[in-house]
Amino acid sequence: MRILFLGDVVGVSGCSKLMNCLLNEIESKKIDFVIVNAENAAIQGVGLTKEICNDFFNCGVNVITTGNHVWDQKEIMEFIDKEERLLRPKNLFEPAPGKGFNIYETNENIRIGVLNLMGNVFMKKCEDVFEISEKFMKQFKLKEDYDFLVVDFHGEITSEKNAIGQFFDGKASLVVGTHTHIPTNDARILHNGTGYQTDAGMCGDYDSVIGMNKENSLNRFLKKNSTKHFPATGDATLCGVIVECDIKTGLAKNIESYVNGAQLKNT
Repeated sequence: MRILFLGDVVGVSGCSKLMNCLLNEIESKKIDFVIVNAENAAIQGVGLTKEICNDFFNCGVNVITTGNHVWDQKEIMEFIDKEERLLRPKNLFEPAPGKGFNIYETNENIRIGVLNLMGNVFMKKCEDVFEISEKFMKQFKLKEDYDFLVVDFHGEITSEKNAIGQFFDGKASLVVGTHTHIPTNDARILHNGTGYQTDAGMCGDYDSVIGMNKENSLNRFLKKNSTKHFPATGDATLCGVIVECDIKTGLAKNIESYVNGAQLKNT
């Protein structure tokens, strides 16, 4: 089982690159399942829409995860209650529309669990992510409730992401961080067999400040004339990870960073 996870899609450039490339990449890389974080995919660079979700599903995405910007486009609050393939962080304060976890069955009757979590440090307030994770692991078990489990941890700081990775080690197929938009060079298999990368990076224009127009972003830092952040619109790079999993154990056999674009190179 080969799973492709792609980091935060940002704006029009990220969406266009994804929709133009993904089907070919699925075929060439022999990908069986695709998960994409799309919380920045809207034209404004925050939130996502029903139309974007459907475009992604039509080009090969199996599941969409999100994060702190999930509700920035209000239409998604109604759509997420109807669309099982769209997740929001499980530890958002309840009640909240949608789900933070679901199990998806492939055409080969393989069950893939996807869990969407959000960090507590320097993020919007939500329930304690470690308490929620502990409750989750008491309720669901790898190779009992699902064949594979992928955890998208949407968080700000590397230590919290590292800790979640260690917490799920041996209990998940892949734990991957999102939110900071910069891919980390630490893809590896943890001691008990879980694939891990601190941050998948973004799918967007890297000639920018984390996907946003660099001139406007600099002006904001310099306290000069500026507007609200808006996405950069140059050529995008897709970033994420590919994990190959063992059907017998549900754990990772191999993991590699994935980069496809002009601005970054997969070294």
